[in-house]
Amino acid sequence: MRYTHLTQDERYQIYILKKAGHDCSSIARLMKRHKSTISRELRRNRGERGYRPAQAHQQAAVRRRTDNGKRISEHTWAFVDIKLGQLWSPEQICGYLKVNGMPSVSHERIYQHIYRDKRAGGTLHKSLRNQKQRKKRYGQRERRGAIVDQVSIEQRPDIVDQLGRFGDWEADLVIGAGHQQALVTLNERKSRYSLIGKVERKTAQEVSDTMIALLTPFADCVHTVTSDNGKEFAQHGRIAKDLNAQFFFAHPYCSWERGANENMNGLIRQFFPKKMAFDSITDSDIALATYSLNHRPRKCLGFKTPHQVFMSQLQSH
Repeated sequence: MRYTHLTQDERYQIYILKKAGHDCSSIARLMKRHKSTISRELRRNRGERGYRPAQAHQQAAVRRRTDNGKRISEHTWAFVDIKLGQLWSPEQICGYLKVNGMPSVSHERIYQHIYRDKRAGGTLHKSLRNQKQRKKRYGQRERRGAIVDQVSIEQRPDIVDQLGRFGDWEADLVIGAGHQQALVTLNERKSRYSLIGKVERKTAQEVSDTMIALLTPFADCVHTVTSDNGKEFAQHGRIAKDLNAQFFFAHPYCSWERGANENMNGLIRQFFPKKMAFDSITDSDIALATYSLNHRPRKCLGFKTPHQVFMSQLQSH
């Protein structure tokens, strides 16, 4: 199998799994990577405060640049920087070097040089004619706008990751056939207690109304809510205010940051399979599914049920 460099998303996954108590072997197995890749990553890219994914990714990028510099001289890079300052395009610089028999560098390599400089706070990117955000090589770029005032999961208190208290919730949607109706799913991280509500449309208004209605009876035990980046959570500020809680967003494409919620959604599909039209789901159906999920013994709870753990914590509050 051909080796590929670890991505920034993979480094966040390593960080989450390591904090959850996994060793190098189990992290490698879960990520389908060789254990030497994980151990080398943790050894080479840790800082004074331990392994932190953003810092690790930056260190790796700097190391790759230094290594590549052995093939492309500093004199060549200096020439590239000068021509970028004169508003030459990377393709023009590449072509000029080839035509004049000078040590060459590909236009793609120049783009990498520019974006690495940008991440480090440099200004080379301002010489580009197209100032749009760089596209990834997969999927389509989001064009509907970002959710306003998002707070990243990186700012969430460490006690949430450590399952050190009761009252930290995760939220998501389970979508029905034709993307018409949906179920709002909520779970309390420490007890695995589940709440489910149906929405006729996936609007931010309906989703926020449902979340507030589900959590209000337990408002004294709601410290944080964490969701993905779906536009249905655009009214996160209202939810946080009504529940007197903090609202955080996981990183894009990092479903493991809400692992308990993703697992819960998989269990819900036992009752409401994919391609099922949700217009036929009744309140009784939802109540039955919720009851079943909350009264199953869970291995992670010492084979107690989420209902037992949740209610005992609720009474202690």
